[in-house]
Amino acid sequence: MKTESMLFGTVALFFAGSAALYGAWSGDETGTVALVVACAMAALMSFFCLIQYRRRGTRAQDRTEAEVADGAGPVAFFPDESMWPIVTALGCAVTAAGVVYGLWLFLIGLGVLARGVFGMAFQYVQR
Repeated sequence: MKTESMLFGTVALFFAGSAALYGAWSGDETGTVALVVACAMAALMSFFCLIQYRRRGTRAQDRTEAEVADGAGPVAFFPDESMWPIVTALGCAVTAAGVVYGLWLFLIGLGVLARGVFGMAFQYVQR
């Protein structure tokens, strides 16, 4: 994951430089914000890959002298069916309807959406 972390870090630096230059030369707030958000997303991915690298160490894919057989073993954890994607989708729909119909519905949708996202994020904490 170290290589992926460096790759996304480089992409984040590129978007940061692009956002700075674009913001200074164009004066367009919309494009500048889009580039800043792209920088933040790449930086988030870089941070995630770096944390995974520090937790798990090097993988067979990270070593140049590794053989194909070195990557054998359990591939990943595949979760069972879950209700949290449905709760998250319902929260998104209610939040979007709340933008049209009023603040009260928006806040209800935001609560349902938060519960769905936290449910998905923490459903396998005990694993």
